[in-house]
Amino acid sequence: MGVTCVCQVPVAEGKSVQQTVDMLHKKLEQLGAVKQGSFCVDCETYHATGNSSSQPSKLLYVMHNSETPLSCLALFEGGPCLIADANFDVLMVKLKSHFQNAKGHKVESRGSRYRYCDFLIKVGTVTMSSSARGISVEVEYCPCVVPGDCWNLMKEFMQSFLGPSVPELPSVFAAKPEGLFAPTDCIDTMTQYLELFNKLRKLQIPGTNVR
Repeated sequence: MGVTCVCQVPVAEGKSVQQTVDMLHKKLEQLGAVKQGSFCVDCETYHATGNSSSQPSKLLYVMHNSETPLSCLALFEGGPCLIADANFDVLMVKLKSHFQNAKGHKVESRGSRYRYCDFLIKVGTVTMSSSARGISVEVEYCPCVVPGDCWNLMKEFMQSFLGPSVPELPSVFAAKPEGLFAPTDCIDTMTQYLELFNKLRKLQIPGTNVR
């Protein structure tokens, strides 16, 4: 896995979520990007039970990525994270006396996967409870694992199809002790998706833009 940036793309004025996604697909294809199947990233939320009433319940996020189908990621709110195999979901069912699934809070990003030279691009529709919440774009520069060595190149490439919606450097990179020169891993990518999902969960989407 190379250096990856995940960002939200605003819905184009007067367009629906799907129409904006179609516009992004068209721009990528005009650049010469080739479609290579589909992808899905999802997130289930669990509340830790058994806490005293004076303390807020801690959240546990269990995430899956179609790029790594045999594993999943568990991230504690503001705490540690672990990579486990796919049977972790079964374990969570057995731990229901300690972790309660937050029904109706599952979020997923699903869409098309494109390849352009050394870049892998994924354009997804983010949904929650079957309604579209927004658009995610993931861009991975495959040959490099050090953000400080390739961020300017990635930014220039993203500008070619995102225009003014190009994101700033993901905070997950700057937060590391070695900053931009720490190698990236899959946890960085999923942390960015989690930040995006939590942001979109709180948005009130006008019904006219949800298709």
